[in-house]
Amino acid sequence: MKRESSEVVKKVLDAQSKHWENTLSTRPEMFGVEASAPARYAAEIFKKESQKNILELGAGQGRDTLFFAQNGFEIYALDYSESGLKDILRKARALGLAKLVSAIRHDVRNRLPFNDETFDACYSHMLYCMALTTAELESLSEEIRRVLKPGGLNIYTVRHTNDPDYKTGIHRGEDMYEVRGFIVHFFSKGKVAHLAKGYEIVSVDQFEEGRLPRELFRVTLRKKAKSSDAKTP
Repeated sequence: MKRESSEVVKKVLDAQSKHWENTLSTRPEMFGVEASAPARYAAEIFKKESQKNILELGAGQGRDTLFFAQNGFEIYALDYSESGLKDILRKARALGLAKLVSAIRHDVRNRLPFNDETFDACYSHMLYCMALTTAELESLSEEIRRVLKPGGLNIYTVRHTNDPDYKTGIHRGEDMYEVRGFIVHFFSKGKVAHLAKGYEIVSVDQFEEGRLPRELFRVTLRKKAKSSDAKTP
């Protein structure tokens, strides 16, 4: 198992954007066309809580984006792949869903391009376990909390440290390993708790996906109400 210097690691992490762009542009149905199980779970929760305005991070080729729109949600899909976003908008127009789908190119390592308390909920499938350092994930979690309305949900999935790919391939710092060209940040339950500052942890559920199969956590967080600790005499 190969280890790299911090400078090499940073360059490799930064290069993942181009790698994903190339992959999505040449494999238009890489993840299939059916909605993922986490998206179906999230949609049921969002419906029960009457949460309509949804932010999706790491939308990829839009299989979950389009599913949310087909279920009546107004969805803002962010990704750093231009080709993936164009594909999402093309599919949304073909399905008559253009009014419900917005697609924005954005690197989640940067501040989210929205005002405070804009969204009812946030959803991401395996975005948290991409080539993001813990410091970048801390910032992202805080940004999501900022743009959520009080009581809003943040539902995300990540591959965890019992996954068969954990500690295989090339070590890229922290709990990140490059496997078949893709860098994965593997999570422990401790890391889930660490990134939940400002949220209530509603649930952390384990599930499997894919052929390996991949081992994942599905994390459901709720934004806490603003602190009322400061009292006037």
